[in-house]
Amino acid sequence: MQVFRGLHHSLLVESAAAAVTVGNFDGVHRGHQAMLALLRSEALHRGLVSTVLSFEPHPRDFFAARAGQPDKAPARIATLRDKLGELERCGIERVVILPFDERLAGQSPQAFIDEVLLRGLKARYVLVGDDFRFGARRAGDYAMLDAAGEAAGFDVARMLSYEVHGLRVSSSAVREALAAGDMGLAARLLGRAYSISGHVLHGRKLGRTLGVAADGRGGFRTLNLRFPHPRPAAHGIFVVRTHGLGAEPLDGVASLGVRPTVDDSGRVLLEVHCLDWPESLGPEGGYGKLVRVELLHKLRDEARYDGLDALSTAIARDTQDARAWFSAHAPRAHAAERRQTTRDRIQGG
Repeated sequence: MQVFRGLHHSLLVESAAAAVTVGNFDGVHRGHQAMLALLRSEALHRGLVSTVLSFEPHPRDFFAARAGQPDKAPARIATLRDKLGELERCGIERVVILPFDERLAGQSPQAFIDEVLLRGLKARYVLVGDDFRFGARRAGDYAMLDAAGEAAGFDVARMLSYEVHGLRVSSSAVREALAAGDMGLAARLLGRAYSISGHVLHGRKLGRTLGVAADGRGGFRTLNLRFPHPRPAAHGIFVVRTHGLGAEPLDGVASLGVRPTVDDSGRVLLEVHCLDWPESLGPEGGYGKLVRVELLHKLRDEARYDGLDALSTAIARDTQDARAWFSAHAPRAHAAERRQTTRDRIQGG
């Protein structure tokens, strides 16, 4: 999959005509997946390049920051890395990320059609959702885009809402499920377990000293992954499964948040403690590796503790709770993992 930042790369300028869909695609949920499957089919039959046009930052992030109200921005489901990974798994050939800035925010609907869709992407087919709006002050809609397509010679199609058991699938619905800690509902909306990926970073190594007995045993070694957005859609303490450290995934417990007991920077981290660390990795074997962490079940919210002893006690309790959860749910969790592997194999061709 080709990824372009902006419209002016020479490979993009010289590329073939495209079948395009436009959106933020936060989470790449089942509604997005259905739209992307239709886009791929149309691109194949028309001899076009399947292309996703997306934005960074999220337009609502931009407008919230401009208004001086960053808390009005939506919580972020996925990092850009994870969004691109899911788009690639869905078989998309090309993704163009436009920086959402003052110029784009002030662009008229007709200028967006002319400059972005036609000149920039060479769109010959455009697929949008039923609530699609575009251009300054969201003045453009499906009817305007359809009329422009008829005049300029490109086809426009609209896809209606996607529902699961009567529930409309949307990024907002996924955010609500994650905020409520309902990881089962989030997985049904996403079509997979909610996960976060990233490279394992060096941290303060504080976990190694927590809960260490007099004989030197104990401690809570953690894998640290940065979540590069100040407001993740999920937050708290979770039962997790980590992929990428070996042939088999590793069960664990993780904290996603700002670590209020030990850090006041506000930086969001996913800290994963693997329940059984493989000896083959050695004490430093995780650093630098690209891992994917599935958040399977929420245990509790993040909390501030009066000192490291209290924090250590809480982590020990969370570890016991995670082991108990895996004992009760291991067959079901592994079945879900097999279904995801089958899905990846089918979509990969």
